[in-house]
Amino acid sequence: MKPSPRTLLAAYLGALVCFLVLDAVWLSVMGPRLYQPALGSLMAPQIDWTAAALFYALYLLGLVVLAIAPALEAGEPAVALRRGALLGLVAYATYDLTNQATLRDWPWAVTAADLAWGTAVSGVSAWVATRLTSRPARRRNAQ
Repeated sequence: MKPSPRTLLAAYLGALVCFLVLDAVWLSVMGPRLYQPALGSLMAPQIDWTAAALFYALYLLGLVVLAIAPALEAGEPAVALRRGALLGLVAYATYDLTNQATLRDWPWAVTAADLAWGTAVSGVSAWVATRLTSRPARRRNAQ
């Protein structure tokens, strides 16, 4: 069954919260341990919050359209996990492998960590949002 716009909005918000929390933990732990030592001279002194907000807004829209909506339609949260993980791998690979190919001294360790992280955070966020929004949808349909 095709999810309603309201369900998709709830899924978007659920995925956004999950992704933001997980990414904040990842960046606060791995920033000083991996990114700062490996990319110190390339890193901006402060986060560009406009660019960050645009990334999260657009990326989570893609996650809903390409992973969560198909999973809600299929009634299978595992579909969201698989599709979200694939989207994460492809999206993070686009960034990291482009940097690997074009920037001098881009560390392979950063690429490997980012690909693993993008895969995991996207798959988990899509799965969580699908689980959160599929239960109410099933209850409404049963009535």
